[in-house]
Amino acid sequence: MVDHPAVCGGPSRRFLLAGATALVLTGVAACGRKEDKTSAAPTPAAPAGPPEGSLEWAVAGPWRTPQDRARDAHRHPMETLRFFGLQPRMTVVEFWPGGGWYSEILAPYLARGGGTYVAALFPEGPTADPAQVTLNTAFKTRFSSDRKLYGEPRFTTFGATSGPVAPAGTADLCLFMRTLHGWMAAGIAEKAFSDAFSALRPGGVLGVEQHRLAPEEDQDPVAANGYVQEAFVRQLAQEAGFVFVESSEINANPKDTKKHPFGVDTLPPTRLTAPKDQPADPAFDRAKFEAIGESDRMTLKFRKPE
Repeated sequence: MVDHPAVCGGPSRRFLLAGATALVLTGVAACGRKEDKTSAAPTPAAPAGPPEGSLEWAVAGPWRTPQDRARDAHRHPMETLRFFGLQPRMTVVEFWPGGGWYSEILAPYLARGGGTYVAALFPEGPTADPAQVTLNTAFKTRFSSDRKLYGEPRFTTFGATSGPVAPAGTADLCLFMRTLHGWMAAGIAEKAFSDAFSALRPGGVLGVEQHRLAPEEDQDPVAANGYVQEAFVRQLAQEAGFVFVESSEINANPKDTKKHPFGVDTLPPTRLTAPKDQPADPAFDRAKFEAIGESDRMTLKFRKPE
């Protein structure tokens, strides 16, 4: 007898497998459609920071060191630069920028805005101060290292025998940021005002921030303690041809008595505990000077006549 395959009254195994496969595929497709719908849902926007290229962006820049940013509470860079009228397409000359505290703000801001940053560095040459030459070298290296961030700053020098800090009549803004007392000591304060006047276009601005001596105090011609009378600064500016525009108390500090054992450098950020060029005194009590904070400073705006 020949065996025949069993015949069932229900669906064949092949039909059942095909149906099961169809159900699985349908489910997968449905799941896929559900996932697509979920992935298309809008993602909440991240909190926006300052617009790139704005002054707020430059002041908040992560490239600035924590130590520099900590001083913003004393130096008020945004308010100070706005007071001077800084704009993104300007040509700005900063005299003696030192380690570059303001340069870290100015150079990126101007690079993004299509402006030009000019650093008038310490004088160089055979008779130059070796420490100042070292600072110049470090400054140039630092601000030439990242063109995307800093653009292409220009480097010139300012000193007793230096030439123009910028071509005549090309600058929109010149800045003297806490440097005037050093020029008084070197006998080149008048030259600084004259060089800035020459560099500025008609209508250009000179911004001055300087440790402020009390008006009743006698002005030391070399400003050995670092403080300068506001009236004296205005006189120097006027003699160079500038017109006084206005003053601001942005950088005022009424806690500063101006009576410190090592002059203004007793205060932060220099924090001397002994005369310059002498070893630090570990027993010196810094508490009251830290409580004062940074110096009381005038903030003055002058203009070159049209």
